[in-house]
Amino acid sequence: MDALKGQLVRRIRSIGPMPLSEYMAACLTHPEHGYYTGRDPLGARGDFTTAPEISQMFGELLGLSLAQAWIEAGAPAAVTLAEAGPGRGTLMADILRATRGVPGFHAAVTILLIEVSPTLRAVQAKALSDYDVTCAEGIEALPERPLYLVANEYFDALPIRQFRREKTGWSERMVGLGPQGELAFGWSPAAPVGLLVPREADTEQGDIVEVNLQGEADAERIGRHIAAHGGAALIVDYGDDRSLGDTFQAVRAHGFADPLDAPGAADLTAHVDFGALARAAMSAGAAVSAITPQGVFLERLGITERARAIARGLGGPALDAHIAAHRRLTHPQEMGHLFKAMSIHSTTGAPPPGLET
Repeated sequence: MDALKGQLVRRIRSIGPMPLSEYMAACLTHPEHGYYTGRDPLGARGDFTTAPEISQMFGELLGLSLAQAWIEAGAPAAVTLAEAGPGRGTLMADILRATRGVPGFHAAVTILLIEVSPTLRAVQAKALSDYDVTCAEGIEALPERPLYLVANEYFDALPIRQFRREKTGWSERMVGLGPQGELAFGWSPAAPVGLLVPREADTEQGDIVEVNLQGEADAERIGRHIAAHGGAALIVDYGDDRSLGDTFQAVRAHGFADPLDAPGAADLTAHVDFGALARAAMSAGAAVSAITPQGVFLERLGITERARAIARGLGGPALDAHIAAHRRLTHPQEMGHLFKAMSIHSTTGAPPPGLET
């Protein structure tokens, strides 16, 4: 039996089934056997590919959007440029390259990467070797100055709780043991759940609702920081304006996998409830933009014009790959609609370019 699976089985035998959120946290961030703590999961040799790995255009446009927000805020002299879940450092590298020509921006920024994986920190250090970079494990470590933050596919990998509406309340999805001692899903007895009282108006019996408490806490922290110190955050992820239905999934080798089969060996994710993040940020005194499809967001930022400019220097397979990357990022049947963008920003300013209130 794999090491982490053995630990989880022993834990369940000792104290009983665990909520899905605890299972996800163990699988993703266990100090020795967690998915993100000991591997580079990105790219063709990994398990999935994110937008920055698809095309440089993604990071370039997000970087220029944040830089313009900095200019519109009066170009403060000392700010934090942060990324939550920075992967290989590709997105931050593209942001920094694209903003090199913005007068005063690089002199003003201190770069902060929010990353729990020692393996990925090493990869990021190589990608950003030309810059002075600080790392932290959580958003609570933000310095007390204006913040310009990007979080691309960060919130989807945070642990969720999953509830099913019943006649007498809500059942919570648990991970326990099956007849042969294997890991198995089950549901807790139904009971009232205070945090789901607002969802009683838009759900019915049998509906499943997912709650990302860590994500909401992080959105609240970002909102409180921006309300106090200024700045803006760009959040890009797959999801919608509310949670409804079972979106929990495991991904391994670019395909779907059984989430209970090999704990710690597959990426576990769920769709992001952007409405919940927005409410959390606003409760802390910040403003939020409209939740906008990624394709619309990137088109507003000029991705087609940028794609045409790059295409002029390409031919053959390189041009074909470039055209495919543009389509993958923007087309509604690919990432253009499933992925959404939203900003958290000061109530005294406008959202970063590409987003609207």
